[in-house]
Amino acid sequence: MTMLDDLTTAATWPAAYPQGYAVVDVETTGLARDDRIISAAVYRLDAQGNVEDHWYTLVNPERDPGPVWIHGLSSDVLEGAPLFPEIAEEFAARLDGRVLVAHNAIFDWQMIAREYARAERTAPVRQRLCTIALSKELALPLPNHKLESLAAHYGVVQQRAHHALDDARVLAEAFRPSLHAAAAGGVRLPLLECRPLTEWTDSPVTPRIGYQASYRGGSGTWRASRKRPACPHPNPGRYAPDRPLKQGMRVAFSGDTSVDRELLEDRAVEAGLHVATSVSRLTSLLVTNDPDSATSKTVKAKSFGTPVVDEAAFTQLLRDVTPADG
Repeated sequence: MTMLDDLTTAATWPAAYPQGYAVVDVETTGLARDDRIISAAVYRLDAQGNVEDHWYTLVNPERDPGPVWIHGLSSDVLEGAPLFPEIAEEFAARLDGRVLVAHNAIFDWQMIAREYARAERTAPVRQRLCTIALSKELALPLPNHKLESLAAHYGVVQQRAHHALDDARVLAEAFRPSLHAAAAGGVRLPLLECRPLTEWTDSPVTPRIGYQASYRGGSGTWRASRKRPACPHPNPGRYAPDRPLKQGMRVAFSGDTSVDRELLEDRAVEAGLHVATSVSRLTSLLVTNDPDSATSKTVKAKSFGTPVVDEAAFTQLLRDVTPADG
Protein backbone atom coordinates (compact mmCIF):
# COMPACT_ATOMS: atom_id res chain seq x y z
CA MET A 1 0.00 0.00 0.00
CA THR A 2 1.38 3.38 -1.01
CA MET A 3 1.60 6.52 1.07
CA LEU A 4 -1.25 7.99 -0.95
CA ASP A 5 -3.41 4.92 -0.27
CA ASP A 6 -2.66 5.24 3.44
CA LEU A 7 -3.67 8.87 3.31
CA THR A 8 -7.07 7.99 1.85
CA THR A 9 -8.27 6.62 5.18
CA ALA A 10 -5.85 8.23 7.59
CA ALA A 11 -6.81 10.96 10.00
CA THR A 12 -3.95 13.03 8.58
CA TRP A 13 -5.99 14.13 5.55
CA PRO A 14 -5.78 17.95 5.56
CA ALA A 15 -8.72 19.36 7.49
CA ALA A 16 -8.54 22.58 5.47
CA TYR A 17 -9.25 20.79 2.19
CA PRO A 18 -12.78 21.03 0.72
CA GLN A 19 -15.41 18.42 1.55
CA GLY A 20 -16.47 17.78 -2.03
CA TYR A 21 -15.73 18.63 -5.64
CA ALA A 22 -17.64 19.00 -8.91
CA VAL A 23 -15.39 18.23 -11.87
CA VAL A 24 -16.90 20.11 -14.79
CA ASP A 25 -16.46 20.35 -18.53
CA VAL A 26 -18.55 22.43 -20.92
CA GLU A 27 -18.46 22.55 -24.70
CA THR A 28 -19.41 25.88 -26.22
CA THR A 29 -20.22 27.64 -29.48
CA GLY A 30 -17.03 29.69 -29.12
CA LEU A 31 -14.93 31.76 -26.73
CA ALA A 32 -16.60 35.18 -26.70
CA ARG A 33 -18.90 36.70 -24.07
CA ASP A 34 -22.02 36.04 -26.15
CA ASP A 35 -21.18 32.40 -26.93
CA ARG A 36 -23.28 29.66 -25.40
CA ILE A 37 -22.92 26.27 -23.71
CA ILE A 38 -23.97 23.34 -25.91
CA SER A 39 -23.14 20.45 -23.56
CA ALA A 40 -22.13 20.06 -19.94
CA ALA A 41 -20.89 17.25 -17.72
CA VAL A 42 -20.30 17.01 -13.99
CA TYR A 43 -18.51 14.32 -12.00
CA ARG A 44 -19.22 14.69 -8.29
CA LEU A 45 -16.33 13.63 -6.06
CA ASP A 46 -16.07 13.24 -2.30
CA ALA A 47 -13.49 14.99 -0.13
CA GLN A 48 -10.73 12.58 -1.18
CA GLY A 49 -11.51 12.60 -4.87
CA ASN A 50 -13.55 9.42 -5.14
CA VAL A 51 -16.32 9.48 -7.77
CA GLU A 52 -19.85 9.62 -6.35
CA ASP A 53 -21.82 10.00 -9.58
CA HIS A 54 -21.81 11.74 -12.94
CA TRP A 55 -24.26 13.67 -15.14
CA TYR A 56 -24.33 14.87 -18.73
CA THR A 57 -26.65 16.95 -20.86
CA LEU A 58 -26.87 18.57 -24.25
CA VAL A 59 -28.02 22.20 -24.32
CA ASN A 60 -29.78 23.98 -27.18
CA PRO A 61 -27.82 27.24 -27.66
CA GLU A 62 -30.53 28.82 -29.82
CA ARG A 63 -27.84 29.82 -32.32
CA ASP A 64 -25.22 28.36 -34.63
CA PRO A 65 -23.26 25.64 -32.76
CA GLY A 66 -19.90 27.04 -33.80
CA PRO A 67 -16.89 24.75 -34.47
CA VAL A 68 -18.69 21.46 -35.13
CA TRP A 69 -15.40 19.97 -36.34
CA ILE A 70 -14.12 20.27 -32.76
CA HIS A 71 -17.07 19.26 -30.56
CA GLY A 72 -19.10 17.26 -33.11
CA LEU A 73 -22.46 18.74 -32.09
CA SER A 74 -24.42 19.95 -35.11
CA SER A 75 -27.62 22.00 -35.19
CA ASP A 76 -29.59 18.83 -35.96
CA VAL A 77 -28.23 17.12 -32.84
CA LEU A 78 -28.93 20.12 -30.60
CA GLU A 79 -32.34 21.03 -32.00
CA GLY A 80 -34.31 18.89 -29.56
CA ALA A 81 -32.01 19.48 -26.58
CA PRO A 82 -33.27 21.41 -23.52
CA LEU A 83 -32.58 25.12 -23.16
CA PHE A 84 -30.20 26.16 -20.40
CA PRO A 85 -32.97 27.46 -18.08
CA GLU A 86 -34.53 23.99 -18.30
CA ILE A 87 -31.39 22.27 -16.98
CA ALA A 88 -30.23 25.09 -14.67
CA GLU A 89 -31.77 23.58 -11.53
CA GLU A 90 -30.29 20.11 -12.08
CA PHE A 91 -26.91 21.64 -12.97
CA ALA A 92 -27.04 23.74 -9.81
CA ALA A 93 -27.82 20.69 -7.68
CA ARG A 94 -24.66 19.05 -9.02
CA LEU A 95 -22.54 22.08 -8.15
CA ASP A 96 -24.11 23.08 -4.84
CA GLY A 97 -21.72 23.14 -1.90
CA ARG A 98 -18.75 21.90 -3.91
CA VAL A 99 -15.57 23.34 -5.36
CA LEU A 100 -15.79 23.58 -9.14
CA VAL A 101 -12.82 21.78 -10.71
CA ALA A 102 -11.95 22.28 -14.37
CA HIS A 103 -9.02 22.46 -16.76
CA ASN A 104 -8.59 26.21 -17.45
CA ALA A 105 -11.29 26.72 -14.82
CA ILE A 106 -11.67 30.45 -15.47
CA PHE A 107 -13.14 29.67 -18.89
CA ASP A 108 -15.65 27.05 -17.69
CA TRP A 109 -16.68 29.24 -14.77
CA GLN A 110 -17.24 32.31 -16.93
CA MET A 111 -19.34 30.37 -19.44
CA ILE A 112 -21.43 28.83 -16.64
CA ALA A 113 -21.81 32.16 -14.82
CA ARG A 114 -22.99 33.88 -18.00
CA GLU A 115 -25.60 31.20 -18.66
CA TYR A 116 -26.97 31.56 -15.13
CA ALA A 117 -26.97 35.35 -15.51
CA ARG A 118 -29.00 35.01 -18.70
CA ALA A 119 -31.43 32.78 -16.82
CA GLU A 120 -31.59 35.41 -14.06
CA ARG A 121 -30.15 32.99 -11.54
CA THR A 122 -26.86 32.53 -9.73
CA ALA A 123 -24.77 29.36 -9.86
CA PRO A 124 -24.26 27.96 -6.33
CA VAL A 125 -20.47 27.93 -6.60
CA ARG A 126 -18.19 29.84 -4.26
CA GLN A 127 -14.76 28.49 -5.18
CA ARG A 128 -13.03 26.98 -8.18
CA LEU A 129 -9.84 25.00 -8.65
CA CYS A 130 -7.93 24.94 -11.94
CA THR A 131 -6.09 21.68 -12.59
CA ILE A 132 -3.51 23.59 -14.63
CA ALA A 133 -2.70 25.69 -11.56
CA LEU A 134 -2.62 22.55 -9.39
CA SER A 135 -0.22 20.79 -11.77
CA LYS A 136 2.06 23.83 -11.55
CA GLU A 137 1.88 23.78 -7.73
CA LEU A 138 2.87 20.10 -7.84
CA ALA A 139 5.63 20.80 -10.41
CA LEU A 140 4.44 17.90 -12.55
CA PRO A 141 6.87 17.13 -15.41
CA LEU A 142 4.40 17.88 -18.20
CA PRO A 143 5.47 18.91 -21.73
CA ASN A 144 2.57 21.41 -21.81
CA HIS A 145 -0.65 22.12 -19.93
CA LYS A 146 -3.09 20.35 -22.21
CA LEU A 147 -5.58 17.93 -20.65
CA GLU A 148 -4.16 15.10 -22.75
CA SER A 149 -0.71 15.66 -21.21
CA LEU A 150 -2.08 15.61 -17.65
CA ALA A 151 -4.04 12.45 -18.49
CA ALA A 152 -0.99 10.75 -20.00
CA HIS A 153 1.06 11.60 -16.89
CA TYR A 154 -1.36 9.56 -14.77
CA GLY A 155 -2.03 6.86 -17.36
CA VAL A 156 -5.62 7.94 -17.98
CA VAL A 157 -6.88 6.95 -21.43
CA GLN A 158 -9.03 9.47 -23.28
CA GLN A 159 -11.70 8.03 -25.55
CA ARG A 160 -13.48 11.08 -27.00
CA ALA A 161 -11.60 14.36 -26.79
CA HIS A 162 -13.84 17.47 -26.74
CA HIS A 163 -16.83 15.42 -25.59
CA ALA A 164 -17.89 16.98 -22.28
CA LEU A 165 -18.63 13.70 -20.51
CA ASP A 166 -15.37 12.02 -21.49
CA ASP A 167 -13.31 15.16 -20.81
CA ALA A 168 -14.89 15.39 -17.35
CA ARG A 169 -14.20 11.68 -16.72
CA VAL A 170 -10.58 12.04 -17.77
CA LEU A 171 -10.14 15.10 -15.58
CA ALA A 172 -11.78 13.40 -12.58
CA GLU A 173 -9.44 10.42 -12.93
CA ALA A 174 -6.41 12.70 -13.20
CA PHE A 175 -7.55 15.03 -10.41
CA ARG A 176 -7.73 12.32 -7.74
CA PRO A 177 -3.99 11.44 -7.81
CA SER A 178 -3.16 15.15 -8.06
CA LEU A 179 -5.30 15.81 -4.97
CA HIS A 180 -3.61 12.98 -3.07
CA ALA A 181 -0.16 14.17 -4.10
CA ALA A 182 -1.05 17.64 -2.81
CA ALA A 183 -2.32 16.20 0.47
CA ALA A 184 0.78 14.04 0.91
CA GLY A 185 3.06 16.99 0.23
CA GLY A 186 1.16 19.49 2.35
CA VAL A 187 0.44 21.61 -0.71
CA ARG A 188 -2.11 24.38 -0.32
CA LEU A 189 -4.77 23.98 -3.01
CA PRO A 190 -4.96 26.92 -5.49
CA LEU A 191 -8.58 27.82 -4.71
CA LEU A 192 -10.06 30.99 -6.21
CA GLU A 193 -13.31 32.80 -5.52
CA CYS A 194 -16.18 32.47 -8.00
CA ARG A 195 -18.00 35.76 -8.39
CA PRO A 196 -21.37 35.95 -10.19
CA LEU A 197 -21.33 38.06 -13.33
CA THR A 198 -23.71 40.70 -12.07
CA GLU A 199 -22.50 43.13 -14.73
CA TRP A 200 -23.55 40.86 -17.60
CA THR A 201 -26.35 42.18 -19.78
CA ASP A 202 -28.59 40.43 -22.30
CA SER A 203 -28.69 43.46 -24.59
CA PRO A 204 -27.65 42.78 -28.19
CA VAL A 205 -23.93 42.98 -28.80
CA THR A 206 -23.34 45.08 -31.91
CA PRO A 207 -19.62 45.86 -31.95
CA ARG A 208 -18.04 47.63 -34.85
CA ILE A 209 -15.88 45.62 -37.21
CA GLY A 210 -12.63 44.57 -35.57
CA TYR A 211 -13.89 45.24 -32.04
CA GLN A 212 -15.41 42.93 -29.43
CA ALA A 213 -16.86 44.42 -26.25
CA SER A 214 -15.59 42.99 -22.99
CA TYR A 215 -18.05 41.97 -20.30
CA ARG A 216 -15.62 43.42 -17.76
CA GLY A 217 -16.46 46.94 -18.82
CA GLY A 218 -14.15 49.83 -19.47
CA SER A 219 -12.80 50.49 -16.02
CA GLY A 220 -9.20 50.57 -17.20
CA THR A 221 -6.90 48.06 -18.83
CA TRP A 222 -3.90 48.04 -16.48
CA ARG A 223 -2.97 44.56 -15.31
CA ALA A 224 -0.02 43.17 -13.42
CA SER A 225 2.41 41.24 -15.61
CA ARG A 226 3.02 37.59 -14.86
CA LYS A 227 6.49 36.07 -15.01
CA ARG A 228 6.60 33.32 -17.60
CA PRO A 229 9.31 30.82 -18.53
CA ALA A 230 11.33 31.74 -21.60
CA CYS A 231 9.84 30.61 -24.90
CA PRO A 232 11.88 27.57 -26.06
CA HIS A 233 11.49 28.41 -29.77
CA PRO A 234 13.41 31.01 -31.81
CA ASN A 235 11.45 33.94 -33.20
CA PRO A 236 10.68 33.13 -36.87
CA GLY A 237 9.75 36.74 -37.64
CA ARG A 238 6.53 38.54 -38.33
CA TYR A 239 3.14 37.02 -38.91
CA ALA A 240 2.09 37.09 -42.57
CA PRO A 241 -1.62 37.54 -43.37
CA ASP A 242 -3.35 34.40 -44.66
CA ARG A 243 -0.55 32.25 -43.23
CA PRO A 244 -0.60 30.27 -39.97
CA LEU A 245 1.17 31.35 -36.83
CA LYS A 246 4.47 29.62 -36.12
CA GLN A 247 5.87 28.58 -32.75
CA GLY A 248 8.26 31.18 -31.37
CA MET A 249 6.39 34.18 -32.75
CA ARG A 250 6.23 37.13 -30.34
CA VAL A 251 2.62 38.11 -29.63
CA ALA A 252 1.51 41.19 -27.68
CA PHE A 253 -1.99 42.05 -26.45
CA SER A 254 -3.56 45.49 -26.04
CA GLY A 255 -6.89 46.58 -24.57
CA ASP A 256 -9.87 44.63 -23.28
CA THR A 257 -10.67 41.14 -24.52
CA SER A 258 -13.94 39.25 -24.33
CA VAL A 259 -12.14 36.11 -23.20
CA ASP A 260 -10.17 36.56 -19.99
CA ARG A 261 -6.74 37.93 -20.92
CA GLU A 262 -4.84 35.42 -18.82
CA LEU A 263 -6.68 32.56 -20.53
CA LEU A 264 -5.76 33.93 -23.95
CA GLU A 265 -2.14 34.36 -22.89
CA ASP A 266 -2.01 30.84 -21.43
CA ARG A 267 -3.37 29.39 -24.67
CA ALA A 268 -0.80 31.32 -26.66
CA VAL A 269 2.05 30.02 -24.48
CA GLU A 270 0.63 26.51 -24.63
CA ALA A 271 0.69 26.71 -28.44
CA GLY A 272 4.40 27.61 -28.34
CA LEU A 273 4.13 31.36 -28.83
CA HIS A 274 6.09 34.03 -26.94
CA VAL A 275 3.77 36.41 -25.06
CA ALA A 276 5.44 39.81 -25.01
CA THR A 277 4.56 42.59 -22.56
CA SER A 278 5.50 45.35 -25.01
CA VAL A 279 5.75 46.01 -28.74
CA SER A 280 9.15 46.29 -30.44
CA ARG A 281 10.58 45.73 -33.92
CA LEU A 282 10.82 42.03 -33.02
CA THR A 283 7.08 41.70 -32.28
CA SER A 284 5.43 39.28 -34.70
CA LEU A 285 1.82 40.26 -34.07
CA LEU A 286 -0.34 42.60 -31.99
CA VAL A 287 -3.77 41.38 -30.87
CA THR A 288 -6.27 44.15 -30.14
CA ASN A 289 -10.00 44.67 -30.51
CA ASP A 290 -9.49 48.43 -30.88
CA PRO A 291 -6.74 49.07 -33.44
CA ASP A 292 -7.62 52.77 -33.64
CA SER A 293 -6.92 53.43 -29.97
CA ALA A 294 -3.90 55.50 -28.98
CA THR A 295 -2.32 53.04 -26.57
CA SER A 296 1.45 52.82 -26.57
CA LYS A 297 1.29 49.33 -28.09
CA THR A 298 -0.97 50.27 -31.01
CA VAL A 299 1.05 53.42 -31.70
CA LYS A 300 4.31 51.45 -31.74
CA ALA A 301 2.75 48.71 -33.87
CA LYS A 302 1.79 51.28 -36.49
CA SER A 303 5.24 52.90 -36.44
CA PHE A 304 6.98 49.52 -36.81
CA GLY A 305 4.49 48.14 -39.34
CA THR A 306 3.65 45.28 -36.98
CA PRO A 307 0.71 43.15 -38.19
CA VAL A 308 -2.48 43.62 -36.15
CA VAL A 309 -5.43 41.20 -35.79
CA ASP A 310 -8.48 41.20 -33.54
CA GLU A 311 -9.25 38.65 -30.83
CA ALA A 312 -11.63 36.58 -32.96
CA ALA A 313 -9.06 36.17 -35.72
CA PHE A 314 -6.35 35.32 -33.19
CA THR A 315 -8.41 32.56 -31.53
CA GLN A 316 -8.92 31.04 -34.97
CA LEU A 317 -5.18 31.22 -35.68
CA LEU A 318 -4.42 29.50 -32.35
CA ARG A 319 -6.10 26.35 -33.63
CA ASP A 320 -3.41 25.77 -36.25
CA VAL A 321 0.02 26.92 -35.05
CA THR A 322 2.80 25.32 -37.09
CA PRO A 323 5.85 23.78 -35.36
CA ALA A 324 9.05 25.72 -35.01
CA ASP A 325 11.83 25.05 -37.48
CA GLY A 326 13.97 22.21 -36.25
